[in-house]
Amino acid sequence: MTNQKKSANEVVEQKIKPMIEKIAQKKKVQEKMTKVKHKIMIMSGKGGVGKSTVTANLATALAKKGYKVGILDSDIHGPSIPKILGIQGKHPETTETGFHPVTTPHGVKVISMDLLLSDSEKPLIWRGPLKMKAIRQILSDIEWGELDYLLVDLPPGTGDEPLNIIQLMPEMDGAIIITAPSDLSQYVVRKAVSMARRMNIPIIGIIENMSGFVCPNCGERYEILGSGGGKKISEEMNLNFLGQIPIDPKITENTDQGTPFIINDPESQTVKIFNGIVQKIQKAIEKSNETNQK
Repeated sequence: MTNQKKSANEVVEQKIKPMIEKIAQKKKVQEKMTKVKHKIMIMSGKGGVGKSTVTANLATALAKKGYKVGILDSDIHGPSIPKILGIQGKHPETTETGFHPVTTPHGVKVISMDLLLSDSEKPLIWRGPLKMKAIRQILSDIEWGELDYLLVDLPPGTGDEPLNIIQLMPEMDGAIIITAPSDLSQYVVRKAVSMARRMNIPIIGIIENMSGFVCPNCGERYEILGSGGGKKISEEMNLNFLGQIPIDPKITENTDQGTPFIINDPESQTVKIFNGIVQKIQKAIEKSNETNQK
C-alpha cells in the first residue's frame, strides 16, 4: 500500500514539476525585462524577405545613435544574425546566474542559438516541446542588463516559436513586419498582421524590402520583384508604412563580410533611406508611449 501511495505521489510530482519550472522561468524573464525600455518584434509572414538583415542594421543604427541595444535571434533552425554581424564562432560568457550575450564590434548585444552551439553548421532536429523548452531557458538565463531597445528577430511564420515568445515577454512595444513587394508576400504577411492583432501586439509598421533596383550605370529603375506591395497592404489594413528598401548589391556584399551595410557605406542612397525608416520607427514608439501615458 505504501509503495502504491509513493508511486502515485511520484506521478503527481512528475506532472507538477514541469509546470512549476515554467512558472519560475516566466517570472525570471519578466524580472529581466523590467530593465529593457523598449521591446520590438521583427516579423515576417514568410522566409527570404530579409528580416534578419533589417533587424541587424536597425540594431546597429540605434547603437550608433548611442542607445543600448540587444538582439534576440529566436530562429532555432536558421539563425543568421551572428553571421550578418560578424560574431559567428563566438560564445556567450557564462556566470553563476546565467550567461552574458556576445557584443558586436558596434556595441549590439546578441544572443542566438548559433552562438550556443559548439558546431554552428550542425542542424538542430528538434520537435516543438524541446524548442519551447530551449527558448524559455534562454530567455530566463540571459543577462541583458539595462537596454534601451531589445529587438526580437522572430522566425518566419506564425507557429509555436513566435507564439511562445510573445506569451513569455510582457509589455511588447510593438511589431515591425517585413515584406517583399510581390503579391505572394502580401498574401502571407496578412497572417503575421492578424497574429499580432490577435495577441494584442501593436503594429509599428510595415517595411517593404528588396523594392526595386536602380542601375548604377544608367540610373534606370527596374522593379525586379514588383513594387508597392508593402504600401498597398498598409493602406488596406490601416497600418503605418515605414518605407521601401531597394535591392542593393552592397547589402549582400557587406552581409557576407559580416558588416552591417549602414556602417560600410554611410553616404549611399540606400543607407539614407534606411536611416529615414529608423527615424519613423523611433517616432512611432515615442508617439505610442505618449498615448499610453495619457
